Amino acid sequence: MRTLLLAAIALAGCGSAPTSSQTTRPCPPRASTADLPGAGGDLEEVASFGENPGALKMFVHVPARTSAGAVVVALHGCTQSARAYVAAGWNEVADRAGFVVVYPEQSSANNLNRCFNWFEPGDTAREAGEARSIASMTEHAKSTYGASRAFVTGLSAGAAMTAVMLATYPDLFEAGAIMAGIPYACASSMNDAFSCMSPGKDRDPTAWSALLPNATASSPPRVSIWHGAADWTVRPSNMTQLVRQWSAVNAVSEEPTTTTTEGRATHAEHRDASGVTRVESWSIEGMGHGVALAPRDGCGKAGAFMVDAGVCSTTRAATFFGLIDGADATATEPPPRGGAPAAGTGEVDCVP
Repeated sequence: MRTLLLAAIALAGCGSAPTSSQTTRPCPPRASTADLPGAGGDLEEVASFGENPGALKMFVHVPARTSAGAVVVALHGCTQSARAYVAAGWNEVADRAGFVVVYPEQSSANNLNRCFNWFEPGDTAREAGEARSIASMTEHAKSTYGASRAFVTGLSAGAAMTAVMLATYPDLFEAGAIMAGIPYACASSMNDAFSCMSPGKDRDPTAWSALLPNATASSPPRVSIWHGAADWTVRPSNMTQLVRQWSAVNAVSEEPTTTTTEGRATHAEHRDASGVTRVESWSIEGMGHGVALAPRDGCGKAGAFMVDAGVCSTTRAATFFGLIDGADATATEPPPRGGAPAAGTGEVDCVP
């Protein structure tokens, strides 16, 4: 039972020992969408959206008027809910830019601690389990709200599931943003998941890319990868392995084309011959497990696994997706540098 509990909470931001940086606790304007589910409000559940073999729930946030012709799927971490993940700030960006946000939600019936089952073969293959359910939600949202493009992002277990969706549905998702995640097909069981989390598995780019389906290699999505350099839950080595996996499949060098710094963040870009950034990574000095936000600049709300890092991963990801202009993504007031998150972030970790 203890093994099951540990595996269930594996990517919640739970299950690691507390550290000094963590607090422990046990498109043109379209017609108005006002009459459609989720329009103009916080979140609204969509009860019927197509095939749902993974038994997930679907929630949506829709601006009063959609203009971007796009859907962003946002996947929460373990112990979280769809509404908890709203703190990442995607609704506010959607209201400004005119895209729809879909929030899949896990249940404790599927996973004891509400983690997406990124390590279960029955949930991580195309047309199967939770992966099929998330794809159904995306297809339903595109059809319902007149969108032609889709993107996916998520935190921790949601980040690992983001990699699953990019790998299994490259025809559906144009790009994705992985926040403290793990390479696709790193684990195939609950127990194996722990070795992926910490210390992480070390493979070369060819070996990692060989794990991706052939369809992914023929039409690879672009990928933005984010990780706190002081993450003791999902070790930062996973960022390196993700870069290896997705740079290989995108046929760009593992070595970055450019590397820049912004406050506590180091940003590396891997560009193709035409100058398009196919893969990027953001490493945040001193940041633990969570989503990098900049609340003082109007980006998200600090709290559990929502970290005031002085750089906004949400707007940066939206820029990477091509949904907003880069000038809208700059955080101008970074918090103090150092090993601990800024005071009051509410970043937490839990122990079994």
